Amino acid sequence: MANTKSSLSKASVVTDFKEITKMGLSISVVFSALAGYLLGAETINYTTLILLALGGYFMVGASNAYNQIIERDLDALMDRTKNRPIPAGRMSVNTAFIIATSFTILGIISLYVINPKTAMWGAISIFLYTSVYTPLKTKTPLAVFVGALPGAIPFMLGWVAARNGFGIEAGTLFAIQFFWQFPHFWAIGWFLYEDYEKGGFFMLPTGKPDKGTAVQIIVYCIWTVVVSIIPVLGFTGDLKLSIVGAILVFMLGMLMLIFAMRLFQQRTAKAAKQLMLSSVFYITMLQIIYVADKFLR
Repeated sequence: MANTKSSLSKASVVTDFKEITKMGLSISVVFSALAGYLLGAETINYTTLILLALGGYFMVGASNAYNQIIERDLDALMDRTKNRPIPAGRMSVNTAFIIATSFTILGIISLYVINPKTAMWGAISIFLYTSVYTPLKTKTPLAVFVGALPGAIPFMLGWVAARNGFGIEAGTLFAIQFFWQFPHFWAIGWFLYEDYEKGGFFMLPTGKPDKGTAVQIIVYCIWTVVVSIIPVLGFTGDLKLSIVGAILVFMLGMLMLIFAMRLFQQRTAKAAKQLMLSSVFYITMLQIIYVADKFLR
């Protein structure tokens, strides 16, 4: 019995650690950063790849932990978050703060070893997410715009890690992930609207899941696709995309746009969830196509 309780306790600690750092989200961000690095690297340095993966995970994990500390009382009000470690009482605020601070330090050090500019962008992302985006979520729908800034950093962070500089290439990668976040997060805000309302969060541009919000989602889907295929025109420096790659990205964009149009027609939580899933598929496949296109071109 004692061994069983000990095993359950250890499993619980690991689970809580995953939740406080949002491991799934952190890994997806690391994926974006590594894709950006592969696009920018002239020769692949595996030490840099490892440092970027570790630093990216630490920085995102820190942001998520700080976020859950700040929003612990509001998290307790919502069904999707009330079982998180802090509101559920399984983790103290002090423990979460130690994790967040340790991750911040480790993340900045890891990225600084790559180059100071990468560390600077990582630090900016933590600051914007915790100090600007998080407080604004209960005050204005513009919080999504602010949150899209740190959310767009990972893809271009990889390029900065590879090239030690920010140019048109990194700016394009930033723009792709920036515009993509609006349909993605508004879709989430739509199907979780009632739950967000319990916590007093304003996530939708019109404040509610209506036709106006659906129209804006469609517009930002279009912007996302347009920005995503711009490199095929040859205006984005060393960031290039072949005609075949552009066609594949365009087809992905049309799939996401179809789900956005379906949301406009149906205006249901189910349609919003389908759009969210299609947006995740879009950004993941886009990054894979970009990388494959570079190495196969």
